[in-house]
Amino acid sequence: MKMITAIIKHFKLDDVRKALTDAGIQGMTVTEVKGFGRQKGHVELYRGAKYEVRFLPKVKIEVAVPDDKLDEILNTIQESARTGEIGDGKIFVYSLQDVVRIRTGERGKEAI
Repeated sequence: MKMITAIIKHFKLDDVRKALTDAGIQGMTVTEVKGFGRQKGHVELYRGAKYEVRFLPKVKIEVAVPDDKLDEILNTIQESARTGEIGDGKIFVYSLQDVVRIRTGERGKEAI
């Protein structure tokens, strides 16, 4: 099993959620985060004063998937989150040792 963590632009969240639901994903965790990559932030003007925004707002999506669905889900996220502009985000993949459904005690792939 794998844990996929995707950092994407806010306005792409609904597109990614719909695409993942259509691909059979039954649950995900979404967190609002701030950070920077190659963008390094930007300068904004507020009431006549310039200030530097070093951490840009993004959305982090976490999804647990069985190994056999990994490539499909990675492609789904990439295609639905892409704008072609700098700052589209990143996808990270981690190995999951185990998953336990608290209510039923199911473990592994059945608990996803």
